[in-house]
Amino acid sequence: MRLVLVGPPGAGKGTQAQFIAEHVDVPKISTGDIFRANVSAGTPLGLQAKEYMDRGDLVPDEVTIDMVRNRLAEPDALQGFLLDGFPRTVPQAETLDDILRETADSKLDVVLELVVDSDEVVRRLSGRRTCRRCNHIWHVDFDPPAVEGVCDIDKGELYQRDDDKAETIKNRLEVYDDQTAPLIAYYAGRGVLVGIDATGPVDDVTTRAIDALRGFGADD
Repeated sequence: MRLVLVGPPGAGKGTQAQFIAEHVDVPKISTGDIFRANVSAGTPLGLQAKEYMDRGDLVPDEVTIDMVRNRLAEPDALQGFLLDGFPRTVPQAETLDDILRETADSKLDVVLELVVDSDEVVRRLSGRRTCRRCNHIWHVDFDPPAVEGVCDIDKGELYQRDDDKAETIKNRLEVYDDQTAPLIAYYAGRGVLVGIDATGPVDDVTTRAIDALRGFGADD
């Protein structure tokens, strides 16, 4: 199965990607993993990407695409994969189609969209508190420390990162919606998009995802 996972910040993509990939027995491939692997290995693409990252610039599409192309050509991905973080735009989606034709004479089977209400995303992310000492992340609702504002692990002060402030999260969601709406429409038009409710316990969301994928050829 060749699968793309999409969803807004805070939808739980990282967690669900791991569980779903294990269930359908394909490698989980995220753009973050690809970047880190290339930079760590000192590949030409990794060195090129690092130059942009060190300057605080966005890595150009062509570099990211070349990394994805190389990763999808590796033996473990030829029979299937779960992509998280790519594509993000319609041009990237069209390029992915080309890559699949080139590397495996295949096409994408399904795009799974994790659907979460914006208010729920804000609640999930704005409730996070990070320890200044060990960087462990707690949550005021889902995983609170024993003493408010104090890390259970090392008694460090807990603080709210700027990225986790409600206004910042709302801006990120607006950017996501603007960027992703055309991509969602593109895949819906091709009949490969399926959305699931990504609220509730992690296990429940995973069950919904697996149930949805059965309609696209995933094994029981």
